[in-house]
Amino acid sequence: MKYFYFLASLLPFLVACEQPVEKVRGIPAEARVKTEAPNVQTTADELNNKGYKTFLYQEGDSTYLMQQYYIVFLKKGKNRSQDSATAAQLQEQHMAHLERMYVEGYSSLTGPMGDDGEIRGIVIFNTPTQREADSLARLDPMVQAGRLEVEVRPWWTAKGGKLN
Repeated sequence: MKYFYFLASLLPFLVACEQPVEKVRGIPAEARVKTEAPNVQTTADELNNKGYKTFLYQEGDSTYLMQQYYIVFLKKGKNRSQDSATAAQLQEQHMAHLERMYVEGYSSLTGPMGDDGEIRGIVIFNTPTQREADSLARLDPMVQAGRLEVEVRPWWTAKGGKLN
């Protein structure tokens, strides 16, 4: 019986996959209106007025808005002698801090390294200044406890880029 319910729940997905995207979304192709990309110069001006560093990069017929971000390298700190309960509590607070930075729009990308090396993780901050990124990174409970240290470096990338 469970198998029947499982197959029945898949039926709408299978039917939807065979229909054109426009029909699935409920918007006929002829009703769609093309929207123009936002004016890159206007966006650059708005960012510059807020203190961000930007420049426009032209390649062929494309213009890219380059913005300076800050990569925070989270490195092994000198004080890693906490007992396991304290370390677990610090890890929980560390994760809450990283979540807050993301939710409040200060960070764009965060993650641990895949080995047990000196650099434990990175956080890419979307702040106007290196000083602000450094200050926010130092609010991390793991940094305050000495389990992690921070190194902040400027980094340029195209605004709105994504990982593939």
